[in-house]
Amino acid sequence: MSDYIIKPKRTPDEDGTVLTVTPESAGWSYVGFQVAKLAEGQTLTRESGDQELCIVLLSGLANVATRSQTWDNIGKRMSVFEKIPPYAVYVPCSDRVEITALTNVELAICSASGHGTYPARLIAPEDVGVEMRGYGNLERQIHNILPEQKEADSLLVVEVFTPDGHWSSYPPHKHDRDALPEESLLEETYYFRVEPEQGFAIQRVYTDDRSVDETLAVNNGEVVLVPCGYHPVSAPPGYEVYYLNVMAGPTRTWRFQNDPDHDWLMKPS
Repeated sequence: MSDYIIKPKRTPDEDGTVLTVTPESAGWSYVGFQVAKLAEGQTLTRESGDQELCIVLLSGLANVATRSQTWDNIGKRMSVFEKIPPYAVYVPCSDRVEITALTNVELAICSASGHGTYPARLIAPEDVGVEMRGYGNLERQIHNILPEQKEADSLLVVEVFTPDGHWSSYPPHKHDRDALPEESLLEETYYFRVEPEQGFAIQRVYTDDRSVDETLAVNNGEVVLVPCGYHPVSAPPGYEVYYLNVMAGPTRTWRFQNDPDHDWLMKPS
């Protein structure tokens, strides 16, 4: 199996965690990511330490509290494939967050370096920008949960719905050079869900010189690490593909370069 794919645990940890990526385990510097699945009544607690967190309620209803704020009965969708924007909570560094499940809950814990610049806040569905991107079988639905226009120190968080038979993160693009204003250096995780769940997605991760050239078959519930290179995604016919992206780097801005061989696809005929 490729080192770029992280598989979930068969049995959750005591606090519901099924998948963990740390900068140390990924071999990079900025992005951390976890997925937890909570049963009704179960509580998960995290200290943010020197990290800022974005808690994304992928599905289910929950009460969420930090040291200074409480939000009760948040959540709306019971499946990511309802395709409505999620609830999320931004948590600064040196804080604590507690999530108590009111139903079965799946949540993502996105993390990167924090400086305590902004207070904890709720990101409600109406705060999430929704857009359709691409054309034809490149079209996909985007939910901008924590884009660079919204307050955070490091994190960028977005979710993407790719219809069956479509491509996304396409034309292939990369953001692996600290070369602003042309390109920013951003590490990235892709957390995949597939409907029906026995399906798979295809993701390619490759560099110009092909020192990295991986073509990955990604199953439901797995994470792909993108430390560098281009990283397009394909949804096979008959299967819808969802992924949650987490990005962070030395500068909180998303500036990318398309693969020159495929940049012509930006101009539909």
